[in-house]
Amino acid sequence: MTQTTKYVIKYKLDGEQRFDFAQMISDAPEHVQAALQQLHGEDAKKITDIKVSKAL
Repeated sequence: MTQTTKYVIKYKLDGEQRFDFAQMISDAPEHVQAALQQLHGEDAKKITDIKVSKAL
């Protein structure tokens, strides 16, 4: 079984600052994009200013 870690993803969607939590294997860009795609679908393409850190 693959170990996952809880991360917080901070980003802007249509200029609005937002954040979400995601269980991911790592904070690699492809994992972050996949998590945001799952949360926002097509709107994930509008996301900018992505910052990822481990959740406390």
